[in-house]
Amino acid sequence: MSVTRIATRYAKSLIDLAIEQGKLEQVSNDVNTLKNAVKNRDLFLMLKSPIIHADKKNAVLDALFKGKIEGLTLAYLHLLVNKGREQYLPEIAAEYIAQYKTLRRITSVRVTTAVPLSDAVLADLQQKLLASGVTSENLEIETKTNPDLIGGFVLEFDNKRYDASVAYKLDELKASFSKNLYVKEF
Repeated sequence: MSVTRIATRYAKSLIDLAIEQGKLEQVSNDVNTLKNAVKNRDLFLMLKSPIIHADKKNAVLDALFKGKIEGLTLAYLHLLVNKGREQYLPEIAAEYIAQYKTLRRITSVRVTTAVPLSDAVLADLQQKLLASGVTSENLEIETKTNPDLIGGFVLEFDNKRYDASVAYKLDELKASFSKNLYVKEF
């Protein structure tokens, strides 16, 4: 079975269970915590290791998370370990977050600029995105800076990319000049 299919099924089952028990927000916060925790190389390698037995993995997870996350989430982690799916925890967490955002109609937008955006510009951008109708009413804007853009911005959401950067425009000009449409080719 593919990793994507495993992650989708396990994330959907957790979201359904959290909705059923009325603990969607707490579980979502826990999944974000787990996603960040698994970025720790030692924890990730421990979960991925086939040499470490499930009992030991469950004991480590209890020591790390018992009392800090919802009981449902901890039980779900134990289920993953007992089923041998713990190595897919980063993918399951990412898929859970994606399904949660779809359920709550949250659009994640990434804006990359050459210099940091002011609060006024960010508010104006949010207003224009909402007015355009291409995003849902709940926006989550992540800003990033990349001086290589020279100026302008790159906007990414829903697997779409709008590049209005100076660097992109310069690359387009360079490509059009290299074709030299006025010289007859033989």
